Amino acid sequence: MMIYGVEMTDRRREILTEALALADERGLAAVSMRAVAQRVGVTPMALYPHVGSKQDMLDGLVELLVTDLPMPAGGLSWPERFAGFAQAARESARRHPTAFALLFDRPAVTADSVQVIDFLYQLLLDAGVPPAEIARAERMLSTFVLGFAVSEQGGRFAGGSLPLPARRAQLPADELPAHHQLGAELDRPLDLDAEFDADVADLIAFIENVLAAPR
Repeated sequence: MMIYGVEMTDRRREILTEALALADERGLAAVSMRAVAQRVGVTPMALYPHVGSKQDMLDGLVELLVTDLPMPAGGLSWPERFAGFAQAARESARRHPTAFALLFDRPAVTADSVQVIDFLYQLLLDAGVPPAEIARAERMLSTFVLGFAVSEQGGRFAGGSLPLPARRAQLPADELPAHHQLGAELDRPLDLDAEFDADVADLIAFIENVLAAPR
């Protein structure tokens, strides 16, 4: 459920929802005014009062992705709100693994998506982060959350075609000293759920102990 008062028009949402479904099914390259119009059942010209161009449509997909996050309700502490936002973003990336990468490619420029940035600004203000550091802190934190979600869905954390022991075996220990020293730890099964929770807890501690600490 959205916590914001301003929502996009029903027709624009319908168009963008079809564009998002197309991206999920066939990739972002398949998203065009013509293809989306065909899914909606209208001519491409009929889209323009609601989505003015291909670029506007891509901005609209960013808007749809961020404003449909199940944002934490009011009344929660700022750490609970940040943890809830982070988990919501990760779940959205699982639902839309292709389109979600747009959040790395395009700024949040529409009215609704800017309100999500405002949610993060307010969270950091409530944490006691100095106003001069808010914008930088938001970029750092959102980059971690989005980066983890995109990397997980894109396969960056997957085992790949060559297991870790075989990767480090390509070179002798004196050329990969840290890899060989950490071998037993690196070979442990990867629990991304536990790792994500630990990362979020570390970021909350970083906000409290570094960003919001007196300097």
